[in-house]
Amino acid sequence: MSALPPGPISPPLAQTAHWLLAPVDFMDACRRRYGDAFSVRFLGFRQPMVMLSDPQAIRALYAQREQLMPPGRTLALRPIMGAQSLLLLEGAAHLQRRRLMLPPFHGERMRGFEAQMREIATAHVERWPEGAELELLPRTRAITLEVILALVFGVSDPARLARLRELLPALLDGVSSVSVSFRVLLASRLGRPDPLPAFAALTREVDEVLMEDIAARRAAGVGEGTRSDVLSLLLDARFEDGSAMSDRELRDQLVTLLLAGHETTATALAWTFDLLAHEPAALARLLAEVRGEGSEDQRYLRAVIAESLRLRPVVPMAGRRLAEELRCDGFVLPAGTDVTPAIWLTHTRADLYPDPRAFRPERFLEEPPATYAWIPFGGGVRRCLGAAFAELEMAVVLRAVLERFELSTRRRAEHVRRRGVTLAPRHGTRVRLRRYTPRVQASPRSSSVASTRGSAAAVRRQEPSAP
Repeated sequence: MSALPPGPISPPLAQTAHWLLAPVDFMDACRRRYGDAFSVRFLGFRQPMVMLSDPQAIRALYAQREQLMPPGRTLALRPIMGAQSLLLLEGAAHLQRRRLMLPPFHGERMRGFEAQMREIATAHVERWPEGAELELLPRTRAITLEVILALVFGVSDPARLARLRELLPALLDGVSSVSVSFRVLLASRLGRPDPLPAFAALTREVDEVLMEDIAARRAAGVGEGTRSDVLSLLLDARFEDGSAMSDRELRDQLVTLLLAGHETTATALAWTFDLLAHEPAALARLLAEVRGEGSEDQRYLRAVIAESLRLRPVVPMAGRRLAEELRCDGFVLPAGTDVTPAIWLTHTRADLYPDPRAFRPERFLEEPPATYAWIPFGGGVRRCLGAAFAELEMAVVLRAVLERFELSTRRRAEHVRRRGVTLAPRHGTRVRLRRYTPRVQASPRSSSVASTRGSAAAVRRQEPSAP
């Protein structure tokens, strides 16, 4: 049959409010009542969205040759990211740009970023106060923003750098609130005033700084051998026909990499510290490894990252609009249906992960999960371009903190709150830090913690993400 899976019968307004205010509870309640596949109706969408959690159904979804995007992504992101953003393009245009942008985020080029990441993380962490309770999420956001500015944007002019440090957090804070997300949906569905134009002036200021920097790079004759930041590499890159990205497209891709890589990685780090603070045995094992008493290959560190991304996936879904019929969970979904994996539901299936709500990094040392049973970065040809970059950055920051501080908390484990497209710790992960003093000075070791072979992605099987 071709009918969509059943789902809540409450009005779209009620479902939208539940989804925005308590997304995990909403998904969990739907799974308990309707099973592995169900349909939801949100404000601003003209048709239901089908949510899936079975890995085989997700594999079938991501294996479709055409990877079309549901309109909700364009609705919320285009005004900020721009029409040529990699996240919004489809078909040949998407694949061409993905191929062009992939090299800096993989292999030796990506691993070449590690030393600078560590320098940035160390400089920030050394300034963190100790003793009093502090909120980690704003601090991890500061680190990941600096990493983006240095390694992706490559901004070196002090005035432009200072301006972006001021403008970018203001823009991100503005567009990440739940109220703005809700008002965007109301504007689409009911013709209410769109809140995004209120950020147009701020977006223009960001654009002016970025376009100035791009123009200055072109005037200086940037080449691949002169600088290693992502913008420099993209300025030098060429499509198959020999053409280059325009300044405007470069701007769109830079803002896309900022929005996709800054907030998400910072949030994943905050969740990881919260999970470790509430699981003393895992924290003790990781501390032993990080401080030179455990595995030299940092296997447990990678397992901690993988388990944190399983239990606290930062982005709840990565949907598609079907270009062709899809058979899954006893249903035949027609072309044109909007379908998404419910990532948290997949990651908490008891048939895939025994005791699925427990934080147990050892599970990633024992037996890697099946493909599409672990999808914090999505899958298929639209899998997150910067997945390996994010895992490397998480490993570097975790080490920078745990090499210097003891971590503790008296608070309960964090609950989820929505921040834009991410699921963040409600209170920002509040912990106490105490300076760690080693009894015996450890001999220097390589700080290398990630590679194509050694990233968290290597502890499970994963299909290629792009042709």
